[in-house]
Parts: sequence; structure tokens; C-alpha cells
Amino acid sequence: MNPLIIALDFESAGKARELVDRLGDAVSVYKVGLELYAAAGMPFVRELAEQGKKVFLDLKLYDIGETVKRAVAQVAASGAAFTTVHGSRAVMEAAVAGRGESALKLLAVTVLTSFDQDDLADLGYPCAVADLVALRVRKAMEAGIDGIVCSPLEAATVRALAGPKAILVTPGVRSAGAGKGDQKRVATPAEALRAGATYLVIGRQVTRAEDPRAEVERILAEIAGSASVSGTAC
Repeated sequence: MNPLIIALDFESAGKARELVDRLGDAVSVYKVGLELYAAAGMPFVRELAEQGKKVFLDLKLYDIGETVKRAVAQVAASGAAFTTVHGSRAVMEAAVAGRGESALKLLAVTVLTSFDQDDLADLGYPCAVADLVALRVRKAMEAGIDGIVCSPLEAATVRALAGPKAILVTPGVRSAGAGKGDQKRVATPAEALRAGATYLVIGRQVTRAEDPRAEVERILAEIAGSASVSGTAC
């Protein structure tokens, strides 16, 4: 399985569509986040789905239960493969109800990968990042959520808590030498997969590359090479 989710962090459907065309069959899963969703909306989500692409609709839903339930029902009808909700019990339970019998996978956000301990303190949380992540993972599994969005640095702990069937999506993934951007808790693709990640969200390393498809192929080769080395070492 190709574990890459390429983040379509663009201000227009046209620019996103151009990258999807350039990547061709090298990528099968794309993230549509708030910027592109605000620009192109659900029609672009449906467009990708109709092309056979899996859409990770990263809206991080957080609202009263009925609103979340109805919004998730609309996402499920769009053909999106995954969507995200905040790790509040009421929000997660509403999302599960809204998903119904559809194939939509629900992913709970634990702590944003752009946050560190100082950011949590600023929000009034007295606990460590790892403790808050663990609490939200346990609540998500109890609520019937399919998986977790977490930092690759917490992936091993989250995998142990969530179990082998949970989908783990890790933003904050960069090849060695690539810039961190606005992420603070990062790891390389191979490190994230070894820690238990299912999918890796990668943005600027690919989207701003001179040859995006070649960069995707280089990352996949990097992952394969690391797996081969790890296997030999064992």
C-alpha cells in the first residue's frame, strides 16, 4: 500500500487539479484542508472521488452534536474516504451517528502537530502533550472512531493504545533535510511508519518540488530502502 497522503494546500481548485494531474497514478490519497475547501468546496471533493482518488477531508469538525452529525452525513454522501473531528466525546459520538452505515472513516484529532508544551500551557492545559494525546485516543476508541491523527513522535504510543486495526494518520512528516515549516513535532517517513503510522501526510516537500512526481517516487524509495535495511538488521 502507498502510505502517502499529499496535502493539496492551494488557494484554488485549478492549482490543486494541476498537481493531481502531474502526480498521476503515483498518488491515490489527497488531503483537502480548510483553505482548498473554502475555495472549491464539496464539488472538488466529489471530482477527486469520481476520478478514483481517496479524499482525506481535513475539516477538524468541532460544534454542537447535531451540527456535527448533519455535517458528517453530508461528507459521507460526497464520496470522501476520511474526515477529521476534534477529540471531544460529544463531537466524536455525533460524528459516528452522522456517518451511519457509510464507508466514511472518522479520524479524531488529538493535539495539533504545530503545538508543543508551551502551546498547551497557553490554552490552560496543565498536562503534558503525551498525556492529553493518550486521553483523547482512549476516548476516541470508546466512541467508535476509526482512527487517530497524531504526531509521528506519538505514533508508537497511540498504536499501543488504539490497537492494530486503528488507522493512524501522521502529519508532520519530512524527509531528512527537508524544512519543518510550521510543524514542531516531526519525523521522517520511515520513522513514522516504523512507529506504527498507516498514512503519512506530506505537503510542501512534494507540492513545492520542481518535479513533484519524482519527489513522491524518491520518498517511496526512501521508505522501501529503510524497510530493507531494517529487515536486514533484524
